[in-house]
Amino acid sequence: MDERKYVVEIKDLEVEYRTDSGVVHALNGFEMKLEKGKTLGLVGESGCGKSTMGRAILRLHEPTSGHVYFQGEDVLTFDKAKMKHMRRDMQIVFQDPFASLNPRMTVGQIIGEGLTSHGIYKRGDPAMKEYIMKVMEDCGLASYMFNRYPHQFSGGQRQRIGIARSLALSPKFVVCDEAVSALDVSIQSQILNLLSELREKAGLTYLFITHDLSVVKYISDRICVMYLGNMVELSESEELFKHTYHPYTEALLSAIPTTEEDNGGRERILLEGDIPSPVNPPSGCKFHTRCANCMARCKVEEPQQREVEPGHFVVCHLYDK
Repeated sequence: MDERKYVVEIKDLEVEYRTDSGVVHALNGFEMKLEKGKTLGLVGESGCGKSTMGRAILRLHEPTSGHVYFQGEDVLTFDKAKMKHMRRDMQIVFQDPFASLNPRMTVGQIIGEGLTSHGIYKRGDPAMKEYIMKVMEDCGLASYMFNRYPHQFSGGQRQRIGIARSLALSPKFVVCDEAVSALDVSIQSQILNLLSELREKAGLTYLFITHDLSVVKYISDRICVMYLGNMVELSESEELFKHTYHPYTEALLSAIPTTEEDNGGRERILLEGDIPSPVNPPSGCKFHTRCANCMARCKVEEPQQREVEPGHFVVCHLYDK
């Protein structure tokens, strides 16, 4: 792997959960690369494995098999001590701002917890409070909030606290798991601009998980579309919106709300049925049960990744060479 170009590289990543209903196949041999200083958007329907992917990279969920290389080192081989040290450079902004903050800690304590845990500051150091105030200001939090508790804030404000907590450690890689979904539209743009500014200033790399295709188009350099634990399409952001190849991606893009009468020339595509159960996924192409272009081979033969245009990959039998 070219360490100068890629911060994170995922190879053959699988995540399985054993439940009373059987084995849940959350990720199936997933492969992906995240370029340094860039944002990779990860999109797909609920239950496709987006959040599992982000947590597996950080080992918040232990993968069943595979490799996750961070700056050239496989984090899945790290012991507990080395992994703790690495977490300073690998952070996450959680999806649920209500459940991700300790209700017994003040805002200052929440943001400062990582700073003391990693030995950046000593507890009670006046310099730490000054630094936390600066981080709060950068994330749109007023200084008077320093000694307040999470229950005194709205959902959007709580998410800002979570973002401040993650960015306080000056990480190299951040998983943003629906990081702006709890915010008002006007605040979303502010946070997205903030994330973009910090990325440019500090050379951060983001994995931006979202269900909002309008948001992912704005912030992402590349977009990866997931379906039932597998990648179905990967491309530069602008290229994906201009030239869509996979039937599933076409359906997702057709659902984006627009003020244009003709929806930008794209007809609304309605997918029938629900996502199949990851406990018992379909054979062949996992999307064939909902695909209007389904062929006989789709039901029995799993499609392989194809590069249909330079840097544009699709997993579909329609483009087999």
